[in-house]
This record gives sequence, structure tokens and C-alpha cells, in this order.
Amino acid sequence: MTAKTLSHRSRLLAAASLTAAAALTLSACGFSTESGSASGSNSGSEGSAEAPRTVKTAMGDVKVPAAPQRVVVLDTAELDSVLTLGVKPVGATHADVDSGFLNYLPKDQVAGITDVGQMMTPNLEAIAGLKPDLILTSKIRHGDKYAELSKIAPTVMTENTGYPWKENFQVHAEALNKQAEAKMVTDDYARHVADVTKALGGKEKAGATEVNMVRFVEGADIRIYGKKNYIATILADVGLGRPAITDKAKDGFSYDVSPEKIDLADADAVFHSTYGDPKKSKETQTTGSGLWKNMDAVKNGKVFAVDDQLWIQGIGYTAADKILSELQTSLK
Repeated sequence: MTAKTLSHRSRLLAAASLTAAAALTLSACGFSTESGSASGSNSGSEGSAEAPRTVKTAMGDVKVPAAPQRVVVLDTAELDSVLTLGVKPVGATHADVDSGFLNYLPKDQVAGITDVGQMMTPNLEAIAGLKPDLILTSKIRHGDKYAELSKIAPTVMTENTGYPWKENFQVHAEALNKQAEAKMVTDDYARHVADVTKALGGKEKAGATEVNMVRFVEGADIRIYGKKNYIATILADVGLGRPAITDKAKDGFSYDVSPEKIDLADADAVFHSTYGDPKKSKETQTTGSGLWKNMDAVKNGKVFAVDDQLWIQGIGYTAADKILSELQTSLK
């Protein structure tokens, strides 16, 4: 995402925030607004601007504050969502990376956020100490901790993470009462997607370009990503083609191979990232092999190493905008 795009989004979010603030002021003064009745708030009650709202979650209906002020997020997707919507959380878990919070996020936006532990093992005492009024996470990550988290603050969980990231973003926006800002974000994304598709020669040419995403993972086989994961949705939005091997992905997520079968990942263009140590993840071994070097994508100079934190772990609109820009630069 360019500095110009960042500036444009910041102005849009600021304008949306001012509009929302004005709506709340009018509501408090007895005036009715369309947004005042959203999310199950009782627009007929006295002081409805302060009334809690009801959000539908993977764990059932949850009442949340009218305008949450102290938000804690427990996964990377939720951190991307809240920052994208202009909200700085008071606390967040960290991913299993050296940088703590993912490195694609602007440093000024994550500065001052309290680290409440590793993503899969959040420190509940530290979370409680922040006195949050809203917690955001997913059932697949922390469903087993829902009862404990709910005692600390209203906890909004989506069912899953990754592939349904766009739907999850809307849940996060509703929980934060940031629906107007969310629309501006998704509209910006749609415009960026259209610009990238056009830059790549249009829908027909983009569709004729088959792209693979390969991830080297420490302690696991090499993953050729299928069509049901975060990065696949971005490739699909641009209209890029996917090789037949992606149809073999288990549950649509990934088709896992050994270094001896890496040639199955060949395509018109191959993007690859690494999670963990390059040697332990087999990246060094694989990319130095004859099979890798003989792939058409390698011989044609269409293999691109990308940041795993951005392309795989981020899972949100801020990450997606940056990925779109890298796709355009690499493939045009």
C-alpha cells in the first residue's frame, strides 16, 4: 500500500469517525439516526447512545459497549482489523516471531500496545489487568478459554480465521461500532484490486497467469497453498489463475510435499515464504536443488521470495493492500 493510499484511508477513517460521533451526539439529544438502531441497540430507550449493543458471534449473542474504549485482541487477524479501523488496542498477543507484533504493521500504530502473551497461550491475568471492555478473537484459537475470557470482558469470537477473513472483519467492525469505517476500507480494497487487475493486463490476461504460493515451514512438509486460505482469496480477487495442483489441497488449504516433489509447485509465477529457520524448514535444501532450479518459473525469473508475516500471518485489509502492491510489482 502506497503512502498516498495510507493518507487517503486515514482521511476517510477520520471523516467516518466524525460522522459517527455526530450521530451519537444527535442520538443523545433525542434525534433518531439509521445507525442508532443497528446491532440490536434499543433506540427507544433513554440515553440510547450509551446502551450496549448485541453482536452475533460464534458463541452466541454477546452484548458489547456502545463504543468500546479498551480493546484487547488475541490474534493477528484481529490486530490487523482494529488497526485498519483506526482503533489502537490496549493489549494484544504476539505471534511466534522475533518482531513480536508482525513487522508489516506501522511501528507508530503498535507502539504502546501491551503484549499479553503468545497467541495460543495468552496471559489471562495480564489481560484482566488492562481492564478491557471488549476482547476479540476466534473460537478455533481460544474457544477453550471463552468462559474465562467472558468473565474479564465481553468476548466476541468468530468461528475461524484465515479464509473467512472478510466476514470476520465485518464482525470486528460491528463489535467496535465501526461499520461506516469498514465500508470505506472495503471500498478502498475493491478499487485497489481493480487497479492491480488492470495493471496486469485485464481480467483475461490475469486469469491466464497461473500463480502458486509455497510456504516452507519448520517442522512440517512444504505447503503448496490451495484455494481456501487468506492468500488464495486475494489471488482470486485479482483474477489470477491457479494451477491444477491446488485442487488437491486438503480441505482446500494446502497440498503438502517433500523437497523431492517440489516441482509439483511449478507455475507461471511462484511466490514463496518461510516460517522458522530456513535450514530446518527445508527452504535452503529445496531452493538449492536441481528440481527447483529446473522449474519453468525459476528459469523464467518468475519466482519471488515474500515476507511470511505479511503474506501468510497478517490476515487483514492492511496486509492485503500491501500484498496487492507486491503482486502488481512482481507480475506486471
